[in-house]
Amino acid sequence: MISNIRKIKKRVFVYILLAIACVLYGIKVALQGYGTSFFLIWIFIAVVLSVFAIFAQKGLWKRIPKWFRRIILIIAGIGIVIFVGVEILISSQINAKGEDKLNYIIVLGAKVNESGPSSILAARLNAALRYLEVNPDTKIIVSGGKGDNEPFSEAEGMKRYLIENGISEEQIILEAESFNTQQNIQNSMKFIDSKNAKVGIVTSNFHVYRACKIAKKQGLTNVSGIAGYVVPFYLPQNMFREFFGIVKDTLVGNMSIF
Repeated sequence: MISNIRKIKKRVFVYILLAIACVLYGIKVALQGYGTSFFLIWIFIAVVLSVFAIFAQKGLWKRIPKWFRRIILIIAGIGIVIFVGVEILISSQINAKGEDKLNYIIVLGAKVNESGPSSILAARLNAALRYLEVNPDTKIIVSGGKGDNEPFSEAEGMKRYLIENGISEEQIILEAESFNTQQNIQNSMKFIDSKNAKVGIVTSNFHVYRACKIAKKQGLTNVSGIAGYVVPFYLPQNMFREFFGIVKDTLVGNMSIF
């Protein structure tokens, strides 16, 4: 009896500790200013963990009918398997460097400020610059429209950054009409002379897998990813959000997961 009580107390303590960690992480992500409300997922998880703690403390789980508990566990198990599988696919491209001598690279847009690219966009552009150092003949398409909170289009901001870092203006192609990944690829294809062209997709490391799958769905047959650096501390947030992005794009037909 005493042993069971200790196990319950330990389980409650773990749930509460994890809930506090989720809240603190969510606050840190919110303060980073990503511009989305997805950080609230961590608060939601903290609430769920708190409910688990209450159930464990009061022994409510065992009061639920056995058949219903089995259904809950089966659904939870399937969800976990799907989640882990998708995260493995995301991770498979997290260090992608792209093939040599690509005909084009497409840099996908992200927030741009009056002072220049946001940190996440600068990381993508720096990945493109590193690639172009080794492959100077590759053409570069910068893709991204102007959001309501941006002073000019993301494509224009990227062009300025690249020119400041030694890239010739003639080498840069602007695509300034896109507002999501599917549009980035679709609109950029207008500047690519052949669907058989060798194309690299430059984006944040957690986004490479989905971006390349969308590009293939759009008809590009020879695509490879080039991963931009993301601070490891924020990868859980980004990869968690990316899971839902992949599910959404798969369901609406923008990509095939395999």
